Amino acid sequence: MSKAEQILAGLGGADNVVEIEACITRLRTEVNDASLVSESALKSAGAFGVVVSGNAVQVVVGPEADNIAEDIEDLM
Repeated sequence: MSKAEQILAGLGGADNVVEIEACITRLRTEVNDASLVSESALKSAGAFGVVVSGNAVQVVVGPEADNIAEDIEDLM
């Protein structure tokens, strides 16, 4: 499973992700249901940190954020 696939799964799957965009070192996402987000799964996928505020989730992945966001969009 690729890093993008692991992160998408940690965000609760493609059906749970409303929007995703890269911001320098982070993936900024909006999800339908924040309770489906697994911080431990995201960290296992290589995330350095996860910030959840309501339905907004930021996944800190480092400078590869742009590439991961593109890969996740391709999977959706």
